[in-house]
Amino acid sequence: MRRLVHITLSPACRTARLVLGEKRLACDLVQADDPLAHLPMFVDLDGRMIAGLWAIIDHLEGAHPEHPLVPDDAVERAEALRLFDWAMTTFHELVTKRIVFEKGTQSQTGAASRRAPNMETVRMGRDALRASLAELASLAEARGFLAGREISLADLGLAAHLSALDYFGEVPWAEIPAITEWYTRLKSRPSFRPLLSDRVPGQPPALHYAELDF
Repeated sequence: MRRLVHITLSPACRTARLVLGEKRLACDLVQADDPLAHLPMFVDLDGRMIAGLWAIIDHLEGAHPEHPLVPDDAVERAEALRLFDWAMTTFHELVTKRIVFEKGTQSQTGAASRRAPNMETVRMGRDALRASLAELASLAEARGFLAGREISLADLGLAAHLSALDYFGEVPWAEIPAITEWYTRLKSRPSFRPLLSDRVPGQPPALHYAELDF
């Protein structure tokens, strides 16, 4: 059986889970003993171990091309990879680390240390989140998905981050209907269902977290 070593609220690990789901690949989830390890780590059926999100995506795109997550069209491909890179770097630094990593535990986020949340840092993350979603809303409204008419890595990467933020009830859905409609469609996909069943011990999700219509 395939295995994915992960931590629950890590956006990189959540992205890997979504990619596996979109590829229709069954996979056992193994909670990492060391949250600071190079995660996610994927073990394929042949026993090959692949560490790191980009390496896992490259392996799965090559081994399972029947459900592509990178567009064939050169313009859409460049846009999908640009947005995916932005989600996993800029958005991660400005938003997710300031909110999820402040409010979550080290064992569930991979944060370097555990201390009381700095609410000024959280506030900065909330401001950056609103600004980012306002820009993304126009893309989702015009294209259907972020990079084009079909789902791509761009959608999965951002949705992975938003799902972790939404676990804490931190996404202002009512303010951005275009993003809410886009996320509802992502949230309704079979690949998303395992994420909606996630529960962190001692830290229950927001009441609407698993609801498909919110």
